[in-house]
Amino acid sequence: MTSTAGRIGSHDASRPAPSWLLSFLLLAGIWGCSFWWIKLGLTVLAPVQVAFARLAIGAATLLLVARLGGLGLPRDRTTWRHLLVVSLLINSIPFTLFAFGETHVSSVVAGIINATTPLATLVVVLVAFPEEHPTRERIAGLLVGFIGVLVVIGVWEGIGTGEWLGILACVLAISCYGVAFPYTRRHLTGLELSPVSLAAGQVLCGAAVLAPIAILAGPVRAMPGLDAILGMLALGSLGSGIAFVLNYRIIAAAGGTTASTVTYLTPLVAVVVGVAFLGESLSWHQPVGALTVLVGVAISQGRLRAALAPRRATERFSGSAD
Repeated sequence: MTSTAGRIGSHDASRPAPSWLLSFLLLAGIWGCSFWWIKLGLTVLAPVQVAFARLAIGAATLLLVARLGGLGLPRDRTTWRHLLVVSLLINSIPFTLFAFGETHVSSVVAGIINATTPLATLVVVLVAFPEEHPTRERIAGLLVGFIGVLVVIGVWEGIGTGEWLGILACVLAISCYGVAFPYTRRHLTGLELSPVSLAAGQVLCGAAVLAPIAILAGPVRAMPGLDAILGMLALGSLGSGIAFVLNYRIIAAAGGTTASTVTYLTPLVAVVVGVAFLGESLSWHQPVGALTVLVGVAISQGRLRAALAPRRATERFSGSAD
């Protein structure tokens, strides 16, 4: 398989942009804005209600997309059982945890912690798949990423109990993602079903699981304003609906490796919208920590080595020409 770095290194500036680039940028923008939209929903809804509303709206959106495309839902019980497990790990539990976490921490911090998802996934993959060896590069990436998280939260300044609860909730959420992706790889990859059909079934399961809990959470806290309504509509239809379609389109056009690099852009979007639209403060250590996290992800995935390889080759060539 040709590495992403290799393709980038050989890119000709005169060529047109790849067909998937617009989808890639839209996906980064949608997922980066999700933490802002969660904050808007929390002004009138409890965390579990925010999670349920985004899943219910997302399910309706995906079912509509599937309907327009002439696609049906899975039929066999085994697939639905696996979709239920995946919906718990990717949707119901982490969405609730992130919403709860944002009652204690800023959307900026939540968005940056979300960027460590590839590192959490790597930990689970190393445990669940014995053939995936813990190389020095992977271990180094995990250590750098962990240091980055400590820098983001500013451990040297001391952290209050409430903030610790928010950080812990966000970390538990990305830990769910870490379990979900290997599980999906083992049980749902390779099925002769449309990705949109699988996504619709998955989000539908997530909404069904949270429905009774959301009802028990009680009535809304206040009459929702326009900001909260638009925020939840965007969070559901875009963040839990159209985003899945965009993600699958990128995977089909450019491969899973390229699709995964959206992780590098979403925290940047989360920081910008958190500061610009929510008036959240930004301390010096948060962007520094975010950059450290992304470097850790790049090291663990071999991207940093691959990116440096062409430069080293050029330097060796220049040296031999002197």
